[in-house]
Amino acid sequence: MKKISYLGPRGTFTEEALFSFYKNAKEIKSEPLGTIVDVIKSIDRGDADEGLIPIENSLEGSVNITQDILTFESEAKIIREITIPIRHNLIGKKYVDLKKIKKVISHPHATAQCRSFLNNKLHGVEVIAANSTAEAVKKILDLNDDTAAIGTKIAAELYGLSIIEKDIEDSRDNKTRFIFVGNYIPQKSGQDKTSIVCFLKKDKPGSLYKILKEFADRNINLTKIESRPARKNIGDYVFMIDIEGHLHDKKVFEGIESLRRNVYMIKMLGSYPIWKES
Repeated sequence: MKKISYLGPRGTFTEEALFSFYKNAKEIKSEPLGTIVDVIKSIDRGDADEGLIPIENSLEGSVNITQDILTFESEAKIIREITIPIRHNLIGKKYVDLKKIKKVISHPHATAQCRSFLNNKLHGVEVIAANSTAEAVKKILDLNDDTAAIGTKIAAELYGLSIIEKDIEDSRDNKTRFIFVGNYIPQKSGQDKTSIVCFLKKDKPGSLYKILKEFADRNINLTKIESRPARKNIGDYVFMIDIEGHLHDKKVFEGIESLRRNVYMIKMLGSYPIWKES
């Protein structure tokens, strides 16, 4: 049985993503861990076959801790991705009228993403911060009926609670991309993505241009490029690049190899199937 670690606690969007991919829960053994670092290190140590962590949200941007640990502190590789819509729900111990709710608990990102609902439907309620939406849902078990939480459908089911109002997020386009990490490079699927990090020899004019030119000359599409601090001097950066195609595609391989004369080091983060929404 495949063992998969994921960012916990239970009832999070990460767990929702896990069972969106593995629809048959009996085929895996899942283990929620406390931090993204814990999940990635479980792969490095061989404690799990796969790990699942968030890497990007359409509203909040990249998850920097995920990028940094994979870049600087781990040899784990991205082996798969999945994107799910983020749907927030107002959850209570039982169904109550919105007028009776005095307090709402959730993670600050969740409350920020439901600002319009809170202002229009629950104006004046006390908003209390929690470490995660799952923690918020669990907390209301021990609180009065006038306290609700913003969380996932899976958390409400886990704790036997009621969804007072569903889909309360401001944006229907809110999505999070999650990555499965492992210790290998998957075979070509025909629709793949390759993620690399470029460490520059020295930051000077034209450095980024030379990187981009190698791919442009080969008609290779870059789906994402982002800079992150290189953990050295202020002003030193690494470039994180997502490339359309698999590492074992001839032009992708040649494009990456051609960079070596212009950069200090290239780190392979993974080459894996592109997620296709059903």
